[in-house]
Amino acid sequence: MRKSKKTAIAEEPHAGLYKEQRVGVFVDVQNLYYSAKFSHNAKVNYKNLLKEAIKGRNLIRAIAYVIKADVKDEANFFDALKNFGYEVKAKDLQVFYGGAKKGDWDVGIAMDLIELSSRLDAIVLVSGDGDFVPLVNHVKHALGCYVEVMAFGKSSSQKLVEVADNFIDMAKEPSTYLIQSGKS
Repeated sequence: MRKSKKTAIAEEPHAGLYKEQRVGVFVDVQNLYYSAKFSHNAKVNYKNLLKEAIKGRNLIRAIAYVIKADVKDEANFFDALKNFGYEVKAKDLQVFYGGAKKGDWDVGIAMDLIELSSRLDAIVLVSGDGDFVPLVNHVKHALGCYVEVMAFGKSSSQKLVEVADNFIDMAKEPSTYLIQSGKS
């Protein structure tokens, strides 16, 4: 059952949210890390993020996509994500000849969204990356899922904001989504 008007989540003003929705949460950790660091000089509160993304619905999967860069406390961070309820998918940072570095999960996130969409009613993509615009359009129109995007508004692609069924600007609630640097 996709939607039923009589069971809409009362405290949520967005018409697309219903308690019996099966939801998947897909978090582009690198995108959030840099947005929080450079726009807000803070870190992301991943525990609160997951709670807000679910909004009382039936969580099917929550996946955090990370890049392993062999930095201090990296293993502790990955363990914390697991303790908060995320499945952590990690891959190594690529270092190219000349020192250029690359690490992203765009294709992996896209594949998981497409593969899991048949088991989901709602998808929460946590990224402001405009590369996801065609993916969001496909998941909405071809696969029939309600798509929410959560990200920091200033660093989000305007086109991604426009194509999402709902956009949650995490910058509007910094006490919920951010941990100021130097604090744990």
